[in-house]
Amino acid sequence: MPVMHIKNFSFTYAGVEHPSLKNITLPIEKNKVTALIGPSGCGKSTLLRSMNRIHDLYPGNKYEGEIELLDFETNERKNILEIKKENEFIKLRQQVGMIFQKPTPFPMSIFDNVAYGLKIAGIKNKTELEDRVEQALIGSALWKEVHDRLNASAMGLSGGQQQRLCIARAVAVKPEVLLFDEPTSALDPISTGAIEELIVELKKDVSIAIVTHNMQQASRISDYTAFMYLGDLIEYDKTENIFLNPKEKKTEDYITGRFG
Repeated sequence: MPVMHIKNFSFTYAGVEHPSLKNITLPIEKNKVTALIGPSGCGKSTLLRSMNRIHDLYPGNKYEGEIELLDFETNERKNILEIKKENEFIKLRQQVGMIFQKPTPFPMSIFDNVAYGLKIAGIKNKTELEDRVEQALIGSALWKEVHDRLNASAMGLSGGQQQRLCIARAVAVKPEVLLFDEPTSALDPISTGAIEELIVELKKDVSIAIVTHNMQQASRISDYTAFMYLGDLIEYDKTENIFLNPKEKKTEDYITGRFG
């Protein structure tokens, strides 16, 4: 069952004549990892950032179609493209969290980084905050490394630790979907391995969409793969089918390294 369903979705950047995404239909399945692959400029990150309306930080961009999100509280589906109020945007970004290519810790303590979204969500009780922060850090495989220095600046952590902190910050508010935009491209191989293991572990509790240029990473950690090219969704299937038996020649050519 898709927790998010993108239907006939097109997206055009402000001041640009032609759409960057054309008539995309794609499910994000519950408690699965969906990888978005394709050459640079094909629309992967544009699609990912549409899933929590982060493009709205810049005015004039145009959405068409639907992006339905299943609200676990009400068990109803809503089209997030109809959201207009500030409080609705805040709730959406709690439900659909995002991890960027470069780690983006806030210039504050490790504890306050993770507690930030919880406080915005209205949690003020000190004991509850401490419990939720601890659980998020355990869930992001960071607790053992930082439990004795929660009041230290997050800026003193290594790149891999900062990325896991950003994941903890997103996980703390118990999102339904997590979006990862090339989360390991700035990290060393050991940190990359740790993040990949973490993503596979996180899907027990959350549905995940990840943009990656790394074919091996997509094949290792994803359940489903979508191949995009020049703003079109060329093929979507279970990951093993995409990599071992693609239906479209363009998909095969990309995966075998003939272009991209």
